[in-house]
Amino acid sequence: MLAGNVCLAFGPWFVRLAGTGSVGIGPIASSFWRLALAVPILILLARQARDPLPRMDAGLWSAVIVGGLFFAADLAAWHAGIFHTRLANATLFGNSSSFLYPIYGFLLARRLPGRNQLLAMVLAVLGTALLLGRSYELSTRYLLGDLLCMLGGLLYTGYLVAMGRARERLAPLHALAISTTVGMLPLLLFAWAMGERIVPGDWTAVILLAIGSQVLGQGFMIYAIGHLPPIVFGLGLLSQPVIGAAIGWMIYGERLSALDLVGAAVIGVALVLVRRPEKQDTRTTETFSRSRD
Repeated sequence: MLAGNVCLAFGPWFVRLAGTGSVGIGPIASSFWRLALAVPILILLARQARDPLPRMDAGLWSAVIVGGLFFAADLAAWHAGIFHTRLANATLFGNSSSFLYPIYGFLLARRLPGRNQLLAMVLAVLGTALLLGRSYELSTRYLLGDLLCMLGGLLYTGYLVAMGRARERLAPLHALAISTTVGMLPLLLFAWAMGERIVPGDWTAVILLAIGSQVLGQGFMIYAIGHLPPIVFGLGLLSQPVIGAAIGWMIYGERLSALDLVGAAVIGVALVLVRRPEKQDTRTTETFSRSRD
């Protein structure tokens, strides 16, 4: 999960690089190439994997196809939003699935979060506010971009839900290869309908986007989603803003303040706390033991 978040944190930078200059392409076109260039690699890896492909019934096909369509819509909305708002805003709203996906997990399990889980979520909110609050700016100039990024976060939650169900029976490479293939055509048609430049003059950024974000980033994440509970996976997504701040510091010389460092540390504490098992009620255990004696 953490390795996947490291790879995905470079995505916004690659999207910006792909769209800069006279030969740059549109944000939705970069989404298309992210998937299109990754498909042959994923299919090859899936064929080389030793995991057998199970019988694909209607329920399994539906989960993977719906996941692919949700992911394509998420990329279109988020990549477009990146160019209409500040990077901090895009990071904040694009990662709203960090909290939406755990809520889905609690609703699915029909139970409330435990003490450690609730405290971890509170710390995650506080850490995110400290990390992004200084650079976040609420303005009507960024309203369209903010709304698109919020839509992207909601759609990504739908993608996680669908792929989580698919991963109950499907190996990660097979699930990712099929969902990635499903998402290509809608993105190509949408980029064409929006009048975007589709063929890049420089392929470096889109190749890095395909390999780094889709093959490696999503590959690690789809593997992890089959092994981690929703709250751990969801809060783990908040490592992306931390890594994104580090990228901004290394590449763009964006200075990190003391509040940024405190926010990153608080998010780190939340990620450690959410993995701790909940304490059992020792009084109940002792009473039960005495009653048996």
